[in-house]
Amino acid sequence: MSGDEMVCSGGCHCGAVRFEATFSEGFASIRRCTCSYCRMRGAVVAMAEMGGIKILQGEDALTTYRFHTGTAQHFFCSRCGIYTHHQRRSNTNLYAVNVACLDGVSPFDFAEVPVMDGVNHTNDTGQPTRRAGTLRFIPAD
Repeated sequence: MSGDEMVCSGGCHCGAVRFEATFSEGFASIRRCTCSYCRMRGAVVAMAEMGGIKILQGEDALTTYRFHTGTAQHFFCSRCGIYTHHQRRSNTNLYAVNVACLDGVSPFDFAEVPVMDGVNHTNDTGQPTRRAGTLRFIPAD
């Protein structure tokens, strides 16, 4: 693991679900995605490796959603509906964690967030993942 490894605590909106996530690259892996589901969800995520998410409370409150190929498994609090994390389709050894669920972190903390081309998913095209653009946040004065 690199020197950028960090452990963050987080949870859903209502507090039913609490977890701890270990990010081996800190927030160097943040991103958004253009697939139909991520477009609607709008979350900024950071990557945790398999075993890097520990549910501390409320595992019974988590529910899942799968679509298209059914490979990616998206986790939500069944009480407040907040998306906490998902197991990725392109690399099932990685979990994408919603940074807005991390204690003391906001998606608006990042001036630029890479946006990946999920419409033309690497598992569908056989091509490397393409960067579709960059989402920028410019605070008002």
